[in-house]
Amino acid sequence: MPPVFAHGRLRLYLLKLLDEAPRHGYEVIRLLEERFQGLYAPSAGTVYPRLAKLEAEGLVTHATEGGRKVYSITDAGRAELADRGGELADLEVEIRDSVTELAAEIRDDVRGAAGDLRREMRAAASASATRVEDESWKAAKEDLRKARQEWKEQARRAKDESRRAREEAQQARRQAKEAQERAREEVQRIAGQLQEQFARSGGVLGSLAGAWLGGAPAAGSADASAAGADGDGDAGRASQWAADLAATGDPARDLDRLLDRFRDEVRDAARDRGVTSAQVAEARRHLEAACGRLGTTFGARS
Repeated sequence: MPPVFAHGRLRLYLLKLLDEAPRHGYEVIRLLEERFQGLYAPSAGTVYPRLAKLEAEGLVTHATEGGRKVYSITDAGRAELADRGGELADLEVEIRDSVTELAAEIRDDVRGAAGDLRREMRAAASASATRVEDESWKAAKEDLRKARQEWKEQARRAKDESRRAREEAQQARRQAKEAQERAREEVQRIAGQLQEQFARSGGVLGSLAGAWLGGAPAAGSADASAAGADGDGDAGRASQWAADLAATGDPARDLDRLLDRFRDEVRDAARDRGVTSAQVAEARRHLEAACGRLGTTFGARS
């Protein structure tokens, strides 16, 4: 029989179970058995070492309640789940297939046992054709009836679990795709707001922000004429600013990367061109206005 979980997949599924709710080790084992409709249950020697390893990696933590360790997922664990959303969806399909395979093996075992029982019953009937059916014969018939009933029940449960796993996998794929799209739109929206805010600003920060966030240098800016003289220099760079920073699927991480890029390039420009106290004061006003606007934006979406 092939393994129920491929290499590394049980680790991912343990994170999923702990993301649903904090649980102790025995509860994790019981939930896995329920997910497989009783066809598979991992041993404590399989689950507890993996929980300990996840804790050592900082993906889960535990608290002691009533003498037992209750495990909870950490922010790092949730981040790994988000990054591996597609893999988790595939895992749900693999679980469905594992349930189907286990059910098929049980069905084959039941069929083989039933066949052996029928042959034994025919042999007994042939040897005692002239005798009245006794209690042992009735018991054999009852055993066969129960075996058939058990096989039907196992097949029904496997079919129900397969359908549920397929639906959950489809839903997980949709959610992962939607989350990725929302993250991309959020980063583009924030970058657009920064571009619009700083493109209207004057002074050295307005000029730099206009060049690096996609806007034009502000009127009256000390660098306005230089930007015009550069032709395809800063203007060409503006249209491609941060184009190499592809969306990661995590909006907060994408925003941090954009802000780091902006900070580094403004700092480099100030170092290369020089900066005065008046320009620092002007930069402070622009940054204060931008912070207020972004704070309002994030507050409106919380």
